[in-house]
Amino acid sequence: MSSRGIAVVTGASSGIGAATARRLAAEGFEVICAARRADRIESLAAEIGGRALACDVTADTDVDALVAAAGPELAVLVNNAGGAFGQEPVAAADVDAWRRMYEVNVIGTEKVTRALLPALVAARGAIVFVTSVAADGPYEGGAGYCGAKAAERMIAGTLRLEFFDQPVRITEICPGMVATEEFSLTRFGGDQARADAVYAGVPGPLSAEDVAEAITWMATRPAHVNIDRLTIRPVAQPAQHKVFRGSYA
Repeated sequence: MSSRGIAVVTGASSGIGAATARRLAAEGFEVICAARRADRIESLAAEIGGRALACDVTADTDVDALVAAAGPELAVLVNNAGGAFGQEPVAAADVDAWRRMYEVNVIGTEKVTRALLPALVAARGAIVFVTSVAADGPYEGGAGYCGAKAAERMIAGTLRLEFFDQPVRITEICPGMVATEEFSLTRFGGDQARADAVYAGVPGPLSAEDVAEAITWMATRPAHVNIDRLTIRPVAQPAQHKVFRGSYA
């Protein structure tokens, strides 16, 4: 075990999850890279000296395997598995996509968190919930994703109240516009042009590494310091609904 202990990162196969696994490893954690795509996390684990575990956070048997891999003490849990699927208006909602978003972002997050709480308490550890500025309020086409991320936020806030007498730090990071290789592409069903349009003309959207740096900072605060919620956006996005596209003079 590393000097800092074990960290679990869900959704570690790409984007924010992969960047966070790299950053935590660089800070001295032994990182368990958990995601469904075994080939990707095996490559990542080999790169950072961590461990790969194929894991669907909605599957009880996979969550049980994650608990066994983490062992009796867990220093950090980064609940990053999630995603947005579709951007249809409410009047044309894809209910199956909404259900999938809720299962992964909310139910899966609850399953993993609940299962690993004893190990986190034992290590006086930290949990980082990766939500989104989508949890702050609605936008057109965002009802399903905004609702799922708002529900995930409620898990973090409620658990913090319920665990007020336990030595576990319960934190939430809310990224704004982050340009990763897969988030928007997944949301729009592989439509590359539509995915690219999300970031078109935006000077300096956040990178996965920007968010990973913030997550690692949150997770490594002193044991008595809790970062309840941190919102991180690019300068070009002062609010959820307002994005500058152009170049700064």
